[in-house]
Amino acid sequence: MKILRFWLLTLAALALAVPLHAEEVNAPESHWVSTTAADSSTINRDRVSADAREVSQADAPKIPASGSQAPTAQPTQSPDQRQQAEQQIKEQEKQRVLGVIPSFNVSYRSDAVSLTGWQKVRLAFRSSVDPVTFGVAFVVAGYHEGANDVGFGWGIKGYGQRAGAAYLDTFNSNMIGNGILPAVLHQDPRYFRLGHGSVSHRMLYAVAAAFVCRHDNTHKFEPNYSNVLGNIAAGGLSNLYYPGSNSGVGLTISNGLIVTAEGAFGAMFQEFWPDISRKLFHKDPTRGLDAEAAAKAKSDKR
Repeated sequence: MKILRFWLLTLAALALAVPLHAEEVNAPESHWVSTTAADSSTINRDRVSADAREVSQADAPKIPASGSQAPTAQPTQSPDQRQQAEQQIKEQEKQRVLGVIPSFNVSYRSDAVSLTGWQKVRLAFRSSVDPVTFGVAFVVAGYHEGANDVGFGWGIKGYGQRAGAAYLDTFNSNMIGNGILPAVLHQDPRYFRLGHGSVSHRMLYAVAAAFVCRHDNTHKFEPNYSNVLGNIAAGGLSNLYYPGSNSGVGLTISNGLIVTAEGAFGAMFQEFWPDISRKLFHKDPTRGLDAEAAAKAKSDKR
């Protein structure tokens, strides 16, 4: 019940905060100028009615000529960009390793459009409620049951508790590290596959992706606070539903870092999966994007 209350409060806060944030982010500059101008004229009328003689042009509030009161630190998206982002999300939601395992948080496009806060949350939720995600939780529960892990008891009840805990681990990590924190910190939670270069270079690139990410505004790479803090926060939440022997501050931090390291290996697999698929199964998960990127790189060298 504690974890349920946490998510209900979190979703309620997002429902209140994100729509306003999205409206501010996506508003064109002229909207801010006109809104500020309207507010300033209202202030002027109030001051004139109070004492018309004391109001002068120098005393009137200054209206920014270029929308300087807009949150310029926020990413802006035109309607066309939002539609393009939605289209790219639909492409990502079709990506599955071996046609089964979801790979929704991987982008094969180097020019992918930044996502809005709600798009990030939606994509994280889509991955979290995929049937395969539930199936993996039951597999993990079976492994721990067979390994005689203490804490949850045995039989159907213990197995169900282990499966629920395993699923909540994935859900919390996805929603916080790939949805909520990226929306708040304006970081892109997706893995942008490199797809070219030497094997060692691509491996280092994939490992680094667990610790660095692309910023929505500048598109430059920066420390991936969302991923690391999200994994640690998810570990903290696990203290609410794991037995006492499997909880604690030290264990929370160590487990969060272990999950981050596991994500680095996952990114490495995602980096080379299209190559493996083309080699073994003669299928191209990138749907020709790798070929386009290779042709562009070859053209640039000329």
